[in-house]
Amino acid sequence: MMKSGERIGVHSHIKGLGIRNNEPLPVADGLVGQIEARRAAWLVVQLIKAGKMAGRAILLVGPPGTGKTAIAVAIARELGPETPFMALSGSEIYSAELKKTEVLMQALRKSIGVRIRERRWIYEGVVDKVDYKFDRHPLNPYVQVPVGGTITLRTEKETRSLRVDSNIVYQLLQKGVEEGDVIWIDEETGRVTRVGRAKGAANYDVGVRELVDVPSGPVYKEKEFVYTLTLHQLDEMHARSESLLSLIFGAPEYREIPPDVRAKVDKTVKEWVDSGRAELIPGVLFIDDAHMLDIEAFSFLSRAMESELSPIIILATNRGFTKIRGTDVEAPHGMPLDLLDRLLIIKTKPYTADEIREILKIRAKEEGVTLDEQALEELVRLGTERSLRYAAHLLAPAKILAEQRGKSSVGVEEVREVSTLFISTRESAQYLKEFEEKMLK
Repeated sequence: MMKSGERIGVHSHIKGLGIRNNEPLPVADGLVGQIEARRAAWLVVQLIKAGKMAGRAILLVGPPGTGKTAIAVAIARELGPETPFMALSGSEIYSAELKKTEVLMQALRKSIGVRIRERRWIYEGVVDKVDYKFDRHPLNPYVQVPVGGTITLRTEKETRSLRVDSNIVYQLLQKGVEEGDVIWIDEETGRVTRVGRAKGAANYDVGVRELVDVPSGPVYKEKEFVYTLTLHQLDEMHARSESLLSLIFGAPEYREIPPDVRAKVDKTVKEWVDSGRAELIPGVLFIDDAHMLDIEAFSFLSRAMESELSPIIILATNRGFTKIRGTDVEAPHGMPLDLLDRLLIIKTKPYTADEIREILKIRAKEEGVTLDEQALEELVRLGTERSLRYAAHLLAPAKILAEQRGKSSVGVEEVREVSTLFISTRESAQYLKEFEEKMLK
């Protein structure tokens, strides 16, 4: 059941391609139907895992509302929970602040993760005792400031007292560290991390602090930390650190990342990978409405496919023959033929009434909407005659209407009423024709 105020994404219910024993089930992992498309996507996943997708990309083609985005999300889910997924609409590349190629480059690098492993020497334990020393502020004798202190840390193996400087005392006070808390102190940087409250040390009946186990082993130990960043995050970090103008005079940070910064990041990441300190996690860049890209963007993507550091690129479009943006040339899906030749094209088909019924059941469950049988069948009819998206859009307003009437489930009356209040695309077109003369042009 959806909690009050909880946001449900359109594809939040998708967990994978719904493949069992190399065959797609009719309904599984949040996907319904599209058997051929899902079987093709499954083969693509196997190609990606085998490292045989270099120089190629995927194109999903089909009418609106046939699950193209859902299949792209499912491919990313199949590749693993940590696989970066970056979604972009073709029209988003036209920014007033960034060049088209810069928008695409940033999207590409947001789609590649770097899992970094770092071993650091730390002091870890339960805080048994803290003793802070204060003195007068050098500029204000009426203010007391910490100048150092002593902290006692305990593990299951030993207890150790440490003398700490004012910087660490400031952090302990700022983070509200108390006796009974489990903390880490990085030996090199002096950074303090509060892990949680040690089990058995809670002094409150109700509290919000996470309970953690008492650390084992010695207080002073080497510990491995694993965290994941994207190439774009590393780009931004390096750009800020190299911008002395920004650091000294407060000038605005780079909106466009300089090429030399990206080159340094790539070199550093390769060194980390070669030394075993990091590993690359190629993700998925999904570009919907790909027909909105222009000839320059298509050329950029063709070149990006051949790069060593390239994510899996998935394009989607619902257009047939149309002009390639920026040219007078008409081509399938509005894309250059030389790019189409490098794409694995997967087609999607309109859903049947039975498939629409299953999809609406899934969406209703995700949004916490209880439908009676007649209401469900009315939505299936609307989905078949008008569109699946239109029927799914009616779920939330129908639920609100039912709640206002004191009903625990949505009935056919609520569905029919909201369908008269919110019209479909087809009815909107008819309305325009009827009042064409009165509409502004």
